[in-house]
Amino acid sequence: MPSDLLPVIVSSLGGCGPGLAAMLVPVWHQWLPIALTLSLALLAYRLGEVSAGGAVAGVAVSLLLYAAAGPGGFAVLGAVFLVTAASSRFGRTRKRALGIAENPKGRGAAQILANLLAGSALSLAASLTGRPSALVAGIAALAEAAMDTASGEIGKGTPVKVYLITSFQRVDPGVDGGVSRAGTLAGIVAAVAIALTAVGWRLIRPGQIAIVVVAAILGGLVDSILGATLQRAGWLSNSAVNLAGTIFAALVAWAGGG
Repeated sequence: MPSDLLPVIVSSLGGCGPGLAAMLVPVWHQWLPIALTLSLALLAYRLGEVSAGGAVAGVAVSLLLYAAAGPGGFAVLGAVFLVTAASSRFGRTRKRALGIAENPKGRGAAQILANLLAGSALSLAASLTGRPSALVAGIAALAEAAMDTASGEIGKGTPVKVYLITSFQRVDPGVDGGVSRAGTLAGIVAAVAIALTAVGWRLIRPGQIAIVVVAAILGGLVDSILGATLQRAGWLSNSAVNLAGTIFAALVAWAGGG
């Protein structure tokens, strides 16, 4: 419900008058995002998409993004959540049979922060400094997070050939650094969806869609290479690799003149 309707509603209910309505409008603005954030976090927890720690981390990041980018930031984060939930559920029976399904307890706090922290922090930086390039970089980081999740989950849930990014040798689904055509295509679609959501909420311009998507693709490439090398060697955790991918995407978008 648009917040400018609240004075009309309050005024019409019992003749409370515009004074009370004017007093309630700031409260509406303050508590609505908190209520929405808590509701989405609880829903994600009940659906098994996040653990309890992941839900808490998600609430913190969501409120940070809302404070930085307003309702548009919320919408982009919601799009990332939908991509993550849908792709995680895709082919779940196959994933469970292969033993490569996501943890039944859901994504933990480290995973949530690794995927969303860079985008939220850059959005906050844009709000504080007034630099649009920081916001474009933040959107690119969120697009990369969505792309990485979609490509990995769709690739695991589809009976297609999977290749190691560094050698192009056939590997089993779910292997760190493994890529597939279906997964890559799904990831690109996810990145485009995030960019279009940002355009729809006027966070970025239509002409900046390309840089966001290209940055997300390159960030996903870095994620896969690190997964095939340092993660497989045990030197980096999955969360560290994910964070590196989002940061690289943000740097590409910033350097690209976002």
